[in-house]
This record gives sequence, C-alpha cells and structure tokens, in this order.
Amino acid sequence: MRKTVYTAVLAISVGLVMPFCKKSGSTNTDPCKTEATLSVTTSPASGSTEAPSVGPNFPLTVTINSAVPGSGVTIEVVAHPESSTTNFFKETKPSTTKVTDFSISGTPSGVVCVTEITVTSKSCATNKWTGSYRYSKK
Repeated sequence: MRKTVYTAVLAISVGLVMPFCKKSGSTNTDPCKTEATLSVTTSPASGSTEAPSVGPNFPLTVTINSAVPGSGVTIEVVAHPESSTTNFFKETKPSTTKVTDFSISGTPSGVVCVTEITVTSKSCATNKWTGSYRYSKK
C-alpha cells in the first residue's frame, strides 16, 4: 500500500513540475513563421502582354497589397528580349513602402521583351513573389 501511495505522489509531483521545466530563452523569433505572405500587383499586370508602344521608357509600378515586412523588401526588375536571357535592363530597389515605381529603358525596337519582377522580404528570403509581363517597342 505504501508503495502505491509513494508512486501516486511521485506521479502527481512530476505532473505538476514538468510544465515549468522548459528551455529558457526559447522565444520564437523566426520572421518566416509570423510574416504575412507577400501579395503583389503590378502595372502593367503580371501575366499580361502589352500592345506595342513608342517608348523610349516604359513605366512599371509594383504595389505590395499585403503587409510590408518590418525590415522591408528588395524589388528586382530585369528585362530582356523574349528570345534571349541577356538583360538590357536591370534595377534593384530596397523598399519599405507599398508602391514603388520603375522606368524601363534600353528596350530594343520591334522585339517582344519580357520584364521579370521579384519581390523578396529582407527578413525572410523564402517570402518571395515573382511575376512577369511582355511588351514591345514600336
């Protein structure tokens, strides 16, 4: 009987003490677990094909619809002819605002070009949005 009482007391004691035994300083500060997934729209719209235009510069507006991460984002824009991977335009901008404007220059005439946009959180590299559109200069 004594053995049963001691076992019960020991089990109750362990059950009461265990919740207080945790690793100190184990706060979860991983921004990838708390950061909103990036949601972005562009003008011209990602996935679109624009009608040929005179140029010489082609405006692009990148709008972050989700919450902008506290440390901001990096927006990279590259443009190249559809038949090539050689970029004639590349610009990278850090941003902490919802709207960022670009002006694409150096577009060759009479060629369909692809503009690729990548928005990456500065605090969580896996929180990334990518999009692209096609356009051409008359």
